[in-house]
Amino acid sequence: MADARTEILARVRTALTDRPRPAPAVRDYDGAGARPAEPGALLDLLEERLVDYRAAVRRAARDDVAAAVGEALSRHGVGRLVVPEGYPVEWLEPWLDGSGGETVGDSPPLSPAELDALDGVVTTCRLAIATTGTIVLDGGPGQGRRALSLVPDLHVVVVDAADVVRNVPDALPLLDPHRPATWISGPSATSDIELSRIEGVHGPRTLEVVLRLPG
Repeated sequence: MADARTEILARVRTALTDRPRPAPAVRDYDGAGARPAEPGALLDLLEERLVDYRAAVRRAARDDVAAAVGEALSRHGVGRLVVPEGYPVEWLEPWLDGSGGETVGDSPPLSPAELDALDGVVTTCRLAIATTGTIVLDGGPGQGRRALSLVPDLHVVVVDAADVVRNVPDALPLLDPHRPATWISGPSATSDIELSRIEGVHGPRTLEVVLRLPG
C-alpha cells in the first residue's frame, strides 16, 4: 500500500499531464565551460567586491607582505594580537619591532572573553572567491579555529593571489567537506534594524585584506 506522500505526488502528476512541460533550466550561471579568467582580472574583481563590502584592500609583492600587515596593524593601534599556529612569524616582525606590540597564542584555547579583550587577529586563508568577494577559512595552518576570526574586532587576512578563484562552483571542489569552513564577505554587518547598517554585530567590525601578489 502506497504511503500518503506517494499518493499525493501521483495525484499531482496526474493533474498535470495535460500541461506543457517546463523549459529546461539554464545552468550556465555557474560559468561551467567558461574560459578561465586572467589572474589580474580575478584580483581586480575580488578587490572591487571587497571594497564594496567596506573592507580595506592592499596589494603587496611577496617581499612586502610584512610591511603591509604591519601598516594595517599600526593604523588600527593594535597592541595585543592573537596569532594562529602556523602563521608566518616573519610577516609580523616589522610590526613587533616598530610598535612594541604583543602576540598571543591560542594554545590552550583562549576563552571568548579573552579573545574579546584582544585588539585583533591575523590569519591566512584557504582561498578567496572573486565574484562574491568572499574569503574562506577552513582552520588550516595560519587560520586557527573559527572563534579567532569571529570575536576580535579587527581581522587582518593575507590572501595569496594563487588562491583566488572565479566563483563558488570553482571553490567547492577545493574545499574539504570534513573541515569547518568560515565564509567571510566583508566586515560583519546587519541592516535588520530600521535598515541602518551596523557593523561588528556577529564578527569583526573591520576587515583588512592583504593581496599577496605572485613573483
